[in-house]
Amino acid sequence: MRVYPDQLSRHLNQLLPCYLIFGDDPWLIETTKDQIRQFAKRQGFDEKVQLIQDTSFNWNDLTQEWHAMSLFSSKRLIELTLPNAKPGAEGSSALQSLLQIPNPDMLLIIEGPKLANEQTNSKWFKALDTHGMYIPCATPEGDQFMRWLDSRLQHFKLQLQNDARAMLYSLYEGNLLAADQAMQLLQLLSPTKPVSADELNHYFEDQSRFTVFQLSDALLTNKQQSAQHMLAQLNGEGTALPILLWTLFKELNLLLNLKNEQVQGVALNTLWGKYRIWDKRKPLYQAALQRLTLEQIEHMLVFASKIELNLKQQGKEDWTGLSHLCLLFDPKAHQHLAHITLD
Repeated sequence: MRVYPDQLSRHLNQLLPCYLIFGDDPWLIETTKDQIRQFAKRQGFDEKVQLIQDTSFNWNDLTQEWHAMSLFSSKRLIELTLPNAKPGAEGSSALQSLLQIPNPDMLLIIEGPKLANEQTNSKWFKALDTHGMYIPCATPEGDQFMRWLDSRLQHFKLQLQNDARAMLYSLYEGNLLAADQAMQLLQLLSPTKPVSADELNHYFEDQSRFTVFQLSDALLTNKQQSAQHMLAQLNGEGTALPILLWTLFKELNLLLNLKNEQVQGVALNTLWGKYRIWDKRKPLYQAALQRLTLEQIEHMLVFASKIELNLKQQGKEDWTGLSHLCLLFDPKAHQHLAHITLD
């Protein structure tokens, strides 16, 4: 059963044998575990055993812990961390057999990174999911992040003026841990008084944390303000320019292939499978293909190649040029910037 973190409290009316907590957001993972721990403690699960699948880990340890009698409590909670979410053949077998015989005095929590379809379709995952609950903990973006922010503001009983709320969103999108810590601090600094953007500006610095993939999504949908903000943040965090350039090359080459086939009369619906584009990303590419002409995409690739050449031959990390390239995802920018060349 799949349940998202913001729905968990509504489903904690009965304890299940197993909880699968996987994702890329540390704050969501930790708060999700805390909710389950607290509920389990109220049900008498006072003893906790922690195991990590590292190089010295033995799957027999898990099996023995599961069947061992507790010295301190009649009910035990086992937390197993799978750093790569790949238990292997031995681990898969151990996990599948673990819950075959119900044991109301044992509770299993497994955590790890974001799962791919290969893992959610595996035998070990399906066996555990049948008996328990899967809670994917992906960092919310856009409107989802705003809803999360509003719920936390309500939790801390904070009053933010609209401009301050928008600023908090801009400062902390992509970083739930820092956002939550900021709201805890605000609760101490201004527990009852409404907070304005000017006051907020004095309290915090920009701590939003983005990935190259989020930048790519923003560019495909032509969210230029967000994209330029992400690019500045990635630069400030020390993200290697070649990684960003590789990502943009990948997107531009894919757009070029799609546009070439589209120009030749091939329907987009027949191309998604050929180029392995997931359903979630189809609208992003559709939006970019509707905006950009074939000539504009070709020009952007030439511009990107020049940035790469300067990097390889001169060691020049041209962040201004990269910002320029990002602007060209907006067709209007081609009217004013297409004549600019790089030395």
